Amino acid sequence: MDLSAHRSRLRSFAIGGLVGAAGAIATVRRSSRQSRRPRNAPGGLAAFEDAPCFLEIVGEEAQAYREGGGEISTGTSNPA
Repeated sequence: MDLSAHRSRLRSFAIGGLVGAAGAIATVRRSSRQSRRPRNAPGGLAAFEDAPCFLEIVGEEAQAYREGGGEISTGTSNPA
């Protein structure tokens, strides 16, 4: 192998090592950060179940269900 090809491979290896090390450092720093969400707070969709906007929509749907005789039309379903 000639000298320029050897240097090119060595340079590529060094750059790849630096990128990999930077990624590892970023991962460690990111995982060691404190989460903004308290530990006892629900995660995922459960976090929205107590939100005022969600409760309002659920209340409106329940009222429409009671007034409509048990059928809710959202406009997204395709009746067969």
